[in-house]
Amino acid sequence: MISFLIWPFVVSLILTGIHTYLGIHVIRRGVIFVDLALAQMAALGATGVLLLGYDLHDPAAYWASLGMTFVGAAFLSLTRSRKEKIPQEAIIGITYAVSAAAAILVLDRAPGGAEHIRSLLVGDILTVTPAQVTKTALLYSGVGLFHWFFRKKFLLISFNPEEALRLGYRLRLWDFLFYAAFGVVVTSSVSLAGVLLVFAFLIVPAVASLLFAEGMTLRVWIGWGIGIAASLLGLAASVAFDLPTGASVVCAFGLLLLLLALGRFFLQMIRRGIE
Repeated sequence: MISFLIWPFVVSLILTGIHTYLGIHVIRRGVIFVDLALAQMAALGATGVLLLGYDLHDPAAYWASLGMTFVGAAFLSLTRSRKEKIPQEAIIGITYAVSAAAAILVLDRAPGGAEHIRSLLVGDILTVTPAQVTKTALLYSGVGLFHWFFRKKFLLISFNPEEALRLGYRLRLWDFLFYAAFGVVVTSSVSLAGVLLVFAFLIVPAVASLLFAEGMTLRVWIGWGIGIAASLLGLAASVAFDLPTGASVVCAFGLLLLLLALGRFFLQMIRRGIE
């Protein structure tokens, strides 16, 4: 039983590693649902090739997904403005809704459309292969190195865009590079784990880390710990109770976040009582 869970758990570690860091950026930028929007655009690209006779796991589906996320990255980088009348989060929500509706329309014309929708939403992380794990690890390592080399620019633009402008940074260019790299991660993650699980890996560890830390490094470490714990809990529950794996891990993330938030609340109450 343990050997059966090794590769899904390794994939969970990889997803936790890259998504926690990106999630902290996303929350600081105030674009919480950008992951869902880009993931849904990636899904739209993948579903488009179904009408051409390709399978969702065909390389053509991956490249179509990646192309759509780059389109989304360009669009999101152009819609960011210092004096915006319409919040960018609203634009992201519209992008998600339209992409989701378009994907449903496409899948309505494809054989087995309902099953494809389920696969895109929750994925099937239990079926990952060693080859997929290796490919994903190498790809995300490349994205991680890209962020490491340009970390000062990305951190400044996410955490202090006004200072970045004062220093002469081209915000739209660096926004596009951020969202493009983000899109590469999302495209691969959705094909492995589905839209909902990818969103959980991105947002929940980052949100939980904000409850207990201020510095970027400590937030990342806390997020990694939460991601690992939720992955273990969700995978174990899935196998023990014969539950859908993706949904189990998402619920485990939600449960851990709730427990951490309650724990922080009671600790604050105790400290106030002592004072």
